[in-house]
Amino acid sequence: MGLDWIGFSYAALVASGGMIGYAKAGSVPSLAAGLLFGSLAGLGAYQLSQDPKNIWLSLIASGTLAGVMGMRFYNSGKFMPAGLIAGASLLMVGRLGLKMYGKPHEG
Repeated sequence: MGLDWIGFSYAALVASGGMIGYAKAGSVPSLAAGLLFGSLAGLGAYQLSQDPKNIWLSLIASGTLAGVMGMRFYNSGKFMPAGLIAGASLLMVGRLGLKMYGKPHEG
């Protein structure tokens, strides 16, 4: 059972996006949301590393971000940052869906 490197990378992307939003625009909500969802995604990646069936926290975090940032991308038409995070979140939701419904791994 290895580390969920993809999940940890996604968490780092989300958290760094919040920090960049704060650094560029002084947006405290971006910082707070980035750190909150980055932390949830990181915890979810840790849980997934411990038990490959424990996908729920990762799924909730990435699904929420896919919806929220997808709507922001749709309304603004700007790829950065909303489109990037929405796309990465959608890929994570798809990956986790495959883990949920995919073939169980042998021991």
